[in-house]
Amino acid sequence: MKTLVSVTTAIGIAAGGLATAGTAMAAPATAQERVVTADAGTLAVVNLGLSSAQAKNVQRWLKTYHGYTGAIDGQLGTNSWKAFQRCLKKYWGYTGAIDGIVGGGTVSALQRLLKANGYYNGPIDGIAGDGTKAAFKTWANAI
Repeated sequence: MKTLVSVTTAIGIAAGGLATAGTAMAAPATAQERVVTADAGTLAVVNLGLSSAQAKNVQRWLKTYHGYTGAIDGQLGTNSWKAFQRCLKKYWGYTGAIDGIVGGGTVSALQRLLKANGYYNGPIDGIAGDGTKAAFKTWANAI
């Protein structure tokens, strides 16, 4: 009987722990938050709403003008974004590390590029919202 009580108690504690873990857990991070906090070595793909074909356009442009040496695979991963950050640093006011992480600084510089070329008319706020994504898509189709 003692063993049964101990096992029942252990199961109850475990179940209680699991039951409260669900409510105690923080809400999942948004895609933007995950990207901002990703490790630089991670091969995170961040297409910011681009289709594979549009992302390939961007990669070809990066290969031609900004030293991208990776595959033209339609997946804007760390190496694609490092090449993009080199462009953004040279021409569009990006001041962060060339780390391939798509954070607010990268997005702000991208917004400046898109605005200067007539694709974006929203605020330069570093948030990859619907307006930024739509402008990025239009630009990617045009390059």
